[in-house]
Amino acid sequence: MTVISVIVGSTREGRFSEKPAHWILRHLKKRDGIDARLLDLRDFPMPFFDQPVTPATPSRPAFEHEVVQRWTAAIAQSDGFVVVTPEYNYGPAAVLKNAIDWVYPEWNRKAVWLRELWLRHGRTQGAAAPRNGDRASAAPIRSSVHIPVATLWAHYRGGDVEAGLAELEAPAKVMIDDLLWWTAALKAARGDGA
Repeated sequence: MTVISVIVGSTREGRFSEKPAHWILRHLKKRDGIDARLLDLRDFPMPFFDQPVTPATPSRPAFEHEVVQRWTAAIAQSDGFVVVTPEYNYGPAAVLKNAIDWVYPEWNRKAVWLRELWLRHGRTQGAAAPRNGDRASAAPIRSSVHIPVATLWAHYRGGDVEAGLAELEAPAKVMIDDLLWWTAALKAARGDGA
């Protein structure tokens, strides 16, 4: 069984990100051989990273914080990821950046689709999230699913978000196909089976 985790990269009250995260999760659950899981950062209230050694330090001891241990274990159990994050100041939410920073070898050689999902003023502004995944030797997936700002506004105005997401079925299928292909290839290369 291949484990794909969908990470909700915002903890803000009234957040939009949980809606596309659940939408992508439903699509993943329809795929054979996929154990799709939701990792909501609200369930992992980690302190800001302040350790004397980085997660990339070889042979470092496990971090003592219980929530960090749970988070690290969840990342280690996953074969691939979809990270749903808003764009704040041309990059991902700080809580997501912090969650990424607590973990290093557990990301390595795993497929990650890590992008800001919605558009501001008709275009994406930042690309910091993919670079954060790249630094941990994760394999970023380049396919795109950009949610139009009209769908974002439907969330804040009590409109039909599901209708807006339904219009994105084709790019979502391409992204999931690419993610699963890379996940299978990397899992086989790591020796975890296919």
